[in-house]
Amino acid sequence: MKAVIMAGGLGSRLKPLTHIIPKPLLPLGERTILEFVIDRLSKHGFKDIIVATNFQSDLFEAYLKDGSHLGVNITYSKEEKSLGTVGPLSLLKEGLGNEPFLVVNGDILTNLNFKDLLDFHLKNNADLTITTKEIKTPFQYGIVHSEGGIVRDLEEKPNLKNNILAGIYILNPDILDFLKDGEHKHMTDLIRDVINLGKKVVVYNIKEYWLDVGIMENYKKAQEDKEKGFIG
Repeated sequence: MKAVIMAGGLGSRLKPLTHIIPKPLLPLGERTILEFVIDRLSKHGFKDIIVATNFQSDLFEAYLKDGSHLGVNITYSKEEKSLGTVGPLSLLKEGLGNEPFLVVNGDILTNLNFKDLLDFHLKNNADLTITTKEIKTPFQYGIVHSEGGIVRDLEEKPNLKNNILAGIYILNPDILDFLKDGEHKHMTDLIRDVINLGKKVVVYNIKEYWLDVGIMENYKKAQEDKEKGFIG
């Protein structure tokens, strides 16, 4: 089973740490963030991995090599210019084969069972499966519930709940037809295109541990969670 790790971002929100080291190669204990992602993929049968790079691309290959020491086979692609969050897949059309494949952002830590996600995709005969994660955001004001000018209830600073895109997807290979070669495109735009043309897009809600390590606060949290045994 094949997986693509999107590792080409500049990591702007993690500067100055990412001035020299790409975000997925930042340390988390004795390993890098990317090694945790690869280990999780490997445990669930995704042994053929493509790392899509841009910024400091040579560092990925120098560090990960062919992946054999991690029990996987790693190949690399390199953007010559920024292609957005899904555009890099346009460079991979020849190498992804005829079966559904997984795409995961290189800064996502999760205990999700990737094989279960693939099985869900196949069971639902989906063209594209997106994952979501429910995020609770504290609201700074009290809420007044009224009816006809009469106050019925008060709610003190409730948490707002939203399902966000979790940065993990299963795509059928024909979805790549929606990408022009070398086109800058974001995943949200691709999803809209697929929906508008009548393809089947389904959603898989992640209940397991999930963390986007794209900001300093979350990078610090990842280090704490690693020490507590939540990751790995």
